[in-house]
Amino acid sequence: MKGFENEIYRYLLFVSVGISIIMLLVAVWWPRIARVLFFLLFAWAAFTNWQTSQQTPVVYVEYADLVWSSLYKDIINGWFAKHVELVVGFIAICQGMIAITMLLKGIIFRMGAIGAIVFLAAIIPFGVGSGFPTTLIMCIALIIILRKHADDYI
Repeated sequence: MKGFENEIYRYLLFVSVGISIIMLLVAVWWPRIARVLFFLLFAWAAFTNWQTSQQTPVVYVEYADLVWSSLYKDIINGWFAKHVELVVGFIAICQGMIAITMLLKGIIFRMGAIGAIVFLAAIIPFGVGSGFPTTLIMCIALIIILRKHADDYI
């Protein structure tokens, strides 16, 4: 696996997988608490991605070395490399919106959860760079929350 030879990536991967398994179990037993955890996760991601994209955007181009897909690699090294602040800034705004929807109810929550699933699935090809299989486990946790109809206010 690309990037797995890096000891720091390995450590962070094991931590993120552990956290995602906890989130999955919480989704099974306490879906509303899981929603709070997803709120915290996406709020943190929004803040971190916004800050990083505006201050040191070049770090996102380095993810090209970790992706499994040549299509993703071409996009990252091409158009994306010239527009990191714009693209990651937009992603951060979307992550912030997903975070907010985790606290709401009904169709707004469901749309946010579906958006989160789509986002997490879209970054799976980043491999270690996205914490795979963390992203897949979190998709499953969100699907469980949706299936439990835990879409009322927290």
